[in-house]
Amino acid sequence: MIFLAQVAALTKNMKLGTAVINLPQAHPARVAAHIAFLDHMLEGRLMFGVSAGGILADLEMFGADDPADYVPMMHESLDIILDLWSQEEPFRPVEGKYWNFKVSEKLHFDRHGVGLTLKPYQKPHPPIMMPAMSPSSGTMRLAGERGYIPISSQLIPTYSVASHLPKLEEGCEAAGRVFNPAIWRVGRSVFVAETDAEAEKEVRSGERIDPDYYYRYCFDIIEYSGMKKMIMPDPEMIGTAAADEYTRQDYMRDNLIYGSPETVAEKLLALREEVGPFGTLILGALDFPDVELHKNSVRLVAEEVMPRIRSAIGEQAAAQ
Repeated sequence: MIFLAQVAALTKNMKLGTAVINLPQAHPARVAAHIAFLDHMLEGRLMFGVSAGGILADLEMFGADDPADYVPMMHESLDIILDLWSQEEPFRPVEGKYWNFKVSEKLHFDRHGVGLTLKPYQKPHPPIMMPAMSPSSGTMRLAGERGYIPISSQLIPTYSVASHLPKLEEGCEAAGRVFNPAIWRVGRSVFVAETDAEAEKEVRSGERIDPDYYYRYCFDIIEYSGMKKMIMPDPEMIGTAAADEYTRQDYMRDNLIYGSPETVAEKLLALREEVGPFGTLILGALDFPDVELHKNSVRLVAEEVMPRIRSAIGEQAAAQ
């Protein structure tokens, strides 16, 4: 949120999102107030991304010692935040499993807003976004049920992303509505160069783009957090010697989409064909010692890759 407050002053039209607020690590009343204030600063350009968190040291520091509590804490915190944003004064006491607090009526000073809860600029609140990493994620079911924007992480294999669609549809069905795949976001790390040969050269040399650093960091953190099974490209590898031998170089090979605009468009269309008709691609940022190379990659995505994808999707829809 501190970072977005800085970016707020530098932008006028761009939507900005928290990716993500780990709710078990913060008091829900503080999150509610800060997100509401930031939404006012951005005049409604804020998207509210939340998760249960995954860095064990951080969770322990803030008192979430039991892994079984992470997701229930996220659910309770989010329910409290939404209640704080929707309730009319006087303040209703919060009595939960993980958080209990109140503001006594005698301590209210309504004239100056003391004891009142700041409401967001957007009504009823900023769009809520939920990322997921695990196969057949319960978070995806919750997103479908409540109408939140689902994000399939760029860190997970294709089969896992594909498993999210049935959970989204299951959640929507439980809520009595049809799932709209247009709101589904899928993350992938993408690098585009003018030609396949140039892209291959840049990725292998590591001089102007350093995907190895990015994937070493991600791989190490995932392994440290006990979630290595989540990044196996084939679920049958889990618990086998093949999983133990799976390296960050394998991880980079399996997850990085790169090449010429034509090649990258083909790969992304193949991904969409395999996982389902997601509506938005989220580009996972790599480490670019050469900033201009990064800018050129993003430009090629916007100007050459996406028109190819839109054209192909339009042709497929017309054929159906």
